[in-house]
Amino acid sequence: MGPSPGDLLTIDGRASVQFAGDRALTFRVVSVPDLPTYHGWIWLSGYVLDHRGLATAKREVYVQLAGLRPATAPEAPRAGRQSPPTRPYALPGDQGDRGTVGQGARVPARADAG
Repeated sequence: MGPSPGDLLTIDGRASVQFAGDRALTFRVVSVPDLPTYHGWIWLSGYVLDHRGLATAKREVYVQLAGLRPATAPEAPRAGRQSPPTRPYALPGDQGDRGTVGQGARVPARADAG
C-alpha cells in the first residue's frame, strides 16, 4: 500500500537520486495522482515543509515507493520561544511628548511621518 493524503514523508536519495544529500525533503502528501508510471514508482502532490513544519513550496514529485520513509513530525514551537507581539507604529502619548498631548501643547511632526 502506498502513501495517502496527510502522510508526512522523508524523500531522499533512496526515493530518487534527485533528492540525494542536502536535497532531501520533508513532504506532506496532499494527493496521489492516478498517472501512469513505471512499476514501483509513483507521483505525489504535496508541500515541502521546513524544520518548523511550515509549508515552503507546493511540489509534484516522482519517486520510488520502496525508498519512501515516514518522517517525524517537526517539533511544535514552545511557549516562551515565540517572538513578542508587535505594537502599532505609535500609540497616543508615545511620541516623546511626555504626557503633554491634550493639555494644549503642540507635538512636533515626526520626520518620518507621511
